[in-house]
Amino acid sequence: MGIRSWFGLDRPEAPEPVRSGPPTTEQLLGALDAIEQQARDGKVPGVVLSRLLRVTRVVRETLPRLANLGLGSAQGYSVMATATDYLPVAIGNYLRLPRDWADTRPIAAGKSSVMLLVDQLDLLGSTMDKVYDAVNRADAEAIIVHGAFLEEKFGPASAGGVLGLGPDPVRVAPPPPPGTSEPGRVGEPGASGAGGPGTPRPPAPSPAPLTPPE
Repeated sequence: MGIRSWFGLDRPEAPEPVRSGPPTTEQLLGALDAIEQQARDGKVPGVVLSRLLRVTRVVRETLPRLANLGLGSAQGYSVMATATDYLPVAIGNYLRLPRDWADTRPIAAGKSSVMLLVDQLDLLGSTMDKVYDAVNRADAEAIIVHGAFLEEKFGPASAGGVLGLGPDPVRVAPPPPPGTSEPGRVGEPGASGAGGPGTPRPPAPSPAPLTPPE
């Protein structure tokens, strides 16, 4: 045994722990199901359960569109942490306390444990509402950008547009209604100048009166 062995210098380096990636959508949905079931099994008060379900509902609506926030965004992290950390810790801390003590004994700022839990769930609910609004605004901005592109290419909708598939169509005046004349068409009724059949002729001049010689 060498001196390096005494000090552990010849030990093989331990492999670095494998870092798992962010939770999948299925894992996040499973975490939401678990915390809802935990709250129901623990028979939390109605004011707690209603607020919990409000938060989990918004998180469920946000998850399919989470990619719109961008990978690694603070808002995306808040959604994942709410499902896997914030909600389980908040509900778990409350359920570990005796029910009568948690619901009646003031512990901070004159509020009991259940009142503090309600405040925490309200904060999470308002935060998730803002995140959900940000997710939808990402798609709304895409609509605005696409509309500006279409207006630049085809013109504003109020003026009509040309698809640019070929020359602009030639506008042709509609034919006149039956029984009316169209000026400027030689040889047709109502046209000026000599023409073909049906062209009205000016009346012949009247003969001058005869004057007897003197």
